[in-house]
Amino acid sequence: MTKNNDLTVCTGILLLALSVVSTTTYTQESDLVVISIVGTNDVHGEFLPRPNRGGLTTLSGYVANVRATRATDGGALLLIDAGDMWQGTLESNLTEGATIVAAYNALGYTAAAIGNHEFDFGPVGKLAIPQSEVDDPRGALKLRAIEADFPLLAANLIDTSTDEPVNWDNVQPSTVVDVAGVRVGIVGVIAANALVTTIVANTVGLRIGSLSAAIIREAEKLRAAGASLIIVTAHAGGHCTEFGDPLDLSSCDPGGEIVQVANALPAGLVDHIIAGHVHEAMAHVVNGIAITSSYSSTRAFSRVDFSVDRNTGTVQDRKIFAPQPLCPRVDSTTGECAWVSTDTKNTVPTEYEGRPVTPLAAIVDIAKRAAAFAAEIKTEKLGVILDTPFTLQGNPESSLANLMTIALLESVDADIAIHNVTGGIRMYLPKGELTYGNVFEMFPFDNRIVVIDVSGEDLRKIIARQAHNHRCRAGFSGMHVFVDCDGDQMSIRMTLDNGRDIQDGDRIRIVANDFLTTGGDDILTPAMPADGFTYEDDPRLTRDVVANWLRNRGGHLSAAMPSRRRRRRAPKKHRAPRAPFPSRRAGGAPLRSSRCRPLPWPGAHGGPW
Repeated sequence: MTKNNDLTVCTGILLLALSVVSTTTYTQESDLVVISIVGTNDVHGEFLPRPNRGGLTTLSGYVANVRATRATDGGALLLIDAGDMWQGTLESNLTEGATIVAAYNALGYTAAAIGNHEFDFGPVGKLAIPQSEVDDPRGALKLRAIEADFPLLAANLIDTSTDEPVNWDNVQPSTVVDVAGVRVGIVGVIAANALVTTIVANTVGLRIGSLSAAIIREAEKLRAAGASLIIVTAHAGGHCTEFGDPLDLSSCDPGGEIVQVANALPAGLVDHIIAGHVHEAMAHVVNGIAITSSYSSTRAFSRVDFSVDRNTGTVQDRKIFAPQPLCPRVDSTTGECAWVSTDTKNTVPTEYEGRPVTPLAAIVDIAKRAAAFAAEIKTEKLGVILDTPFTLQGNPESSLANLMTIALLESVDADIAIHNVTGGIRMYLPKGELTYGNVFEMFPFDNRIVVIDVSGEDLRKIIARQAHNHRCRAGFSGMHVFVDCDGDQMSIRMTLDNGRDIQDGDRIRIVANDFLTTGGDDILTPAMPADGFTYEDDPRLTRDVVANWLRNRGGHLSAAMPSRRRRRRAPKKHRAPRAPFPSRRAGGAPLRSSRCRPLPWPGAHGGPW
């Protein structure tokens, strides 16, 4: 799971995306042909337009216009995805991504990378993880690959039994296509952290190899096979904020994974990388390579046009486009995007490539059928009215993180709740009458409830790890945490909601989910036994537990919702109770850390920490 920065869109990008930047001098020759590479990433099952998202229906209109332009000048379009295609909406999840694959087939995708969330559905059917030896943990993914009219690419996804890239039907390291007299090679790779950002039980027997080594290996093969263009589709990302000049990297994070990968490649080997995974944007040149990425959830798409001499196979020109927002219609009076307007009098279709953007009928039909299938479940009213939106502002001490962890804790016999609120919560809850669809969009993952029993000492290790996890802390409910330092000694004090100090010998029941208890995001790994946690099987899905808590509670809720409504039981003891903490340093042996520093955590003021 990755961080979710896709809740807002700067409207200014609508204007910025209209500009096109050429990084070389265009030479008009009769033997030149333009190959347009249109990239998508982290679509996450989005079919239809909604605020700040165009859906695949809108994308189809833009793609059709580019195809029409290339058909006029004799060029070609390649549509390539960088992974995380189908996990994320009820319309897609109810079919384990089959509806998205059908739409991709109709759109004419050329290839796609495998993303970490492609593993989320596990075996084919209702099981999210295998329950017996006959359950294939990659069953749903493999079935989607068979259904696809385009290859899924994974050059660095390694089968540990062979130490070679996985060899599944229609899954391969790279592919080559011939379009408009130009041979194009495409390589797919996946991020180094991919297997710890999905359900670990579904990735047993796999490992991630070096991205740069895999790209070099495959690109050299493709060049030897006559490829004039080498495109990498990478479920790995980077982050830039300014798109006026692709050569200006001042707004880019130099530590981004895909930036580091690009800098590790031999000059001239790769022409273009379509990136993803981190839900950010790029339209820049790194080490001579055009890198593009377009946020997530059909907010935008990326594009690079290459002018290639088909006689010599050399690239004569390259135009890098800023991320293009997938706006379906425009208010004719204000010029602003009308994302979901049905007002045909005061809005007009967006124009792109000199033509109105008109969604393709085949994609609209697939989207409408998927929406109709999900409608009854999606529109179920939970009997709760939100007086204010619940958001991730201030995460992990946010109103939405608090609601999520409190709901889990009040639904299960446990002392504390821990949830991956950064990355694990994908959408805010809007003001107004709450539906099951809102809860689904907030947490679309089929993770099950798990209760584990750990010692106070092991819980202290979990907290120590979180103290240094500044960018992606987990959310807690049921306890308060105080951290202090004396040189390299970290002291952690933990108290339950009932005021009881947690000692090293206590046994603490934690409610979490099976993503975390199998190592996801490394949140619980400091306490994980070598052979994994032992726990009773609970078939309930996390989001359904939260939905039931909301149904049972009913009434009005606001973001100022304070604390839980009942006291938790005291922990079981292995030895006689100790005296109360004499100071902030008490409560267990101090932990040594070279990076120890006092942290003003919200827990010191009554939050879920």
